Amino acid sequence: MKFSVIIPVYNRPEELRELVLSLTEQTFADFEVIVIEDGSTQDSKNVVNDFDVKLCIHYLSQSNTGQGFARNNGMKIASGDFFVILDSDVILPSDYLEKLSNAIQDRGLDAFGGPDAAKDDFSELQKAMDFAMTSIWTTGGIRGKIKDPSKYQARGFNMGVSRRVFETIGGFLDPNRGEDIEWSIRIKKAGFRLELIQEAYVYHKRKNTLLSFVRQAFSFGRNRVNVSRFQPGAIAIVHWLPTAFLLFSLSIPLLYLVYKPLFHLNLYMFLIWSVGVILSSTFHNRSVKVGLLSYVTSILQLWSYGLGLPYELLNKSVKG
Repeated sequence: MKFSVIIPVYNRPEELRELVLSLTEQTFADFEVIVIEDGSTQDSKNVVNDFDVKLCIHYLSQSNTGQGFARNNGMKIASGDFFVILDSDVILPSDYLEKLSNAIQDRGLDAFGGPDAAKDDFSELQKAMDFAMTSIWTTGGIRGKIKDPSKYQARGFNMGVSRRVFETIGGFLDPNRGEDIEWSIRIKKAGFRLELIQEAYVYHKRKNTLLSFVRQAFSFGRNRVNVSRFQPGAIAIVHWLPTAFLLFSLSIPLLYLVYKPLFHLNLYMFLIWSVGVILSSTFHNRSVKVGLLSYVTSILQLWSYGLGLPYELLNKSVKG
């Protein structure tokens, strides 16, 4: 089996360099790399040229269309049997492709999604954001830790499909608004086997500030509504949990004024959750500072997503 690794990039040449460097260290050798420059003003041509001796790497430059359509263009020129789609801000463990190949063949998969993790040398804020996006203490914990791997909805930072899947159902329908989730649903509806490969994780080196992290989480909530345009029923009860958490949090000071017994109960529940987040992250990351930062990022992730979903539903309703 030959892999085609598809990487869209927009104004992140040095970030791309780290990812491509990790591809040179893979224990699995049969793959090509396709970099799609999506209308960048800071192009990555020199990065690609620096690795053209060590890798079978191709460079495609296009006007800006969004990451979903850039991936489609990459898959159209790919020569592999299986397409691996990565975001430019990830780094791969050296055995990533080897584990991927083994799992795909052993389990007879047509498509896959993989989880993300934080590398030891990531910044404290990056580790805190990773915790908020992957912990069981937030709804992010659903991603990558689901018990039934066949129920996983793959994400574009780490996913892939066979050539047959792409040729049968096509690629992404939207440039950058939950297009990966919609594709996952469509792949399964077409009868293809898509599962989580837990061991095929990537190190997700998010470059967010706290403000951009809030904006991203808010957009994730909005994106879920956009997915429902293509896939009715895409919004499930679990996607409302961040909104419930937001309302629960905001109700605490109000309850102090109107009904103190319930105020005390909700406050204790909130404190238990808070302590759980801080301790869990502190022990996992071996850092009290990361634990405290994780408390902040976890609240921001839940509140922002929780606001984004009803906001977009209301926005959609107003627009008719």
